Amino acid sequence: MTDIALSADADAPGDDTPAFIAPVAMENDPDALFAGDRGVLDADVRRVLVRILQRRFLLAESSPAEWKLLLEHQQMIESRLNDLFVRLVVDHSRGVAYKEQVRSDELDVPILLKDEAYSRAETLVLVYLRTVFQREITAGTGSARVDVEEVEQTVLTYFSESDGTRASQQRAVRTAISRLDREGIIEEESEGRYRIGPLIEIVLSAETLRELQRWLDEQTTDAGAPPARATEAELVASGTTEGELV
Repeated sequence: MTDIALSADADAPGDDTPAFIAPVAMENDPDALFAGDRGVLDADVRRVLVRILQRRFLLAESSPAEWKLLLEHQQMIESRLNDLFVRLVVDHSRGVAYKEQVRSDELDVPILLKDEAYSRAETLVLVYLRTVFQREITAGTGSARVDVEEVEQTVLTYFSESDGTRASQQRAVRTAISRLDREGIIEEESEGRYRIGPLIEIVLSAETLRELQRWLDEQTTDAGAPPARATEAELVASGTTEGELV
């Protein structure tokens, strides 16, 4: 009886309100990108949002179009990330954007991002790259560059016989260099020669660099100390290295 009354009311003269709202076909909704789409962002802006979630860093130099869209729609992208308890950090001076997991003692925050620590070899390479970058910038040089051989020569001095053969140690250093190249921290300009980008300052702050250098000096001067393990060297594995989805 109630259903009949509602239908009768809906069909009453002068009442144009439909009893039910028919779904809009995708072809009649130009803003929909796929069936059932409830998103409000344009396709290009959505792609930038996905890139932010996928990558550790978004670099203005290597992705100028995406960087431009990020700046134009920064507030909206920040809002979408905040809905996931993720914070967007945009460093305009260095042209770098990255995300951080929101953590709070007062709020129960589900963790979306996981920390992925740099390995010992990667950390040692980072320390050397950061030292060279700081030295060159302080000297007024516009950029800093290194050769893979000089990186190896320095980093291998911190390995011991228990770290495997010299060949395996060299492979570890080369693998570390390859990862940092993929992340945009360094860029191979010619075979075996890399330019160090300003991202190194974000990944390894001056304070953390001093801590690591002090720790490495202690390891070097203490001849009786056992070789340093990864857990001791992975001081850089916080904040900005965070970026993989759980």
